[in-house]
Amino acid sequence: MALPRRSPKLVSSLMLLLAVVAVVLLGGIMERCSADDDHTLDQTIELIWGASHTYFFMDGDTETLALSLDENQGSCFRSQDMYLFARIDVDIKLVEGNSAGTVATVYTISEGPWQIHDEIDLEFLGNVTGEPYTLHTNIFANGIGGREEQFRLWFDPTTDYHTYTIEWNPKYIIIRVDGKVIRSFKNHKDQGVAFPTWQRQRVYGSLWNAEDWATQGGRIKTDWSGAPFVTYYRNYNVTSCQPSPGVPWCGAEPKDSTHFDLTPQELADLQWVRNKYRIYSYCNDDRRFNATEFPKECYLD
Repeated sequence: MALPRRSPKLVSSLMLLLAVVAVVLLGGIMERCSADDDHTLDQTIELIWGASHTYFFMDGDTETLALSLDENQGSCFRSQDMYLFARIDVDIKLVEGNSAGTVATVYTISEGPWQIHDEIDLEFLGNVTGEPYTLHTNIFANGIGGREEQFRLWFDPTTDYHTYTIEWNPKYIIIRVDGKVIRSFKNHKDQGVAFPTWQRQRVYGSLWNAEDWATQGGRIKTDWSGAPFVTYYRNYNVTSCQPSPGVPWCGAEPKDSTHFDLTPQELADLQWVRNKYRIYSYCNDDRRFNATEFPKECYLD
């Protein structure tokens, strides 16, 4: 049985109608996907202790998290997701005035057995009014830590927000301040140096009391008359590690790839910070190690 023939004009009209319907439906789907992906800060993190000392508020157009500390309790948040190779950026404004004994942090840590845990630490050690903060950094891999480096900052971190970055890829752990590289820890796993390559890590931020060690080795205690102490976090963002073209994921990046290498400007920034603002490196601590005991990576780098 022969089917009735449709005129070219009718076919054209039907195709146009279907196209319009498709665009409308696709637009609705894309709009819903965009809305789902546009998570706010309070949807990305969770408060795990000190919730009564923690609050979200709008600082202009920016959602901001305030962590506070008093004599009874501090506060802490963590990311809802865990990551294997990523870049974490967050803007922080630290406790003003006499912050002696307080420690504000942003760090990553794995959640497996403690004996083999991985961790990347940024800890801001408070001080008495007029004295600079110390940025204390440390790296654990396969349970091995003791890789401390400390820095003074070239600005007052209590008067405005500054961006602090942990960048973790298969070749380097890189710490940045306002985009400048201040520390790099290279993967020398092939030389017997532990490096975090397989355990997923969660992001944490906290404000707590460490007066027994944080300020001048614990000689300066916390003045609780200034409490509550408050640190502010905003523009928290985690970006997945991006491999070079054609590589399925960062862990499969070829060993001889230069994709993650530091640029000449980044190397220059690193040297500038080391020369002017680094105040301690475990690789230079002769009292802690003798010439035969320095960790192997101190010679490799």
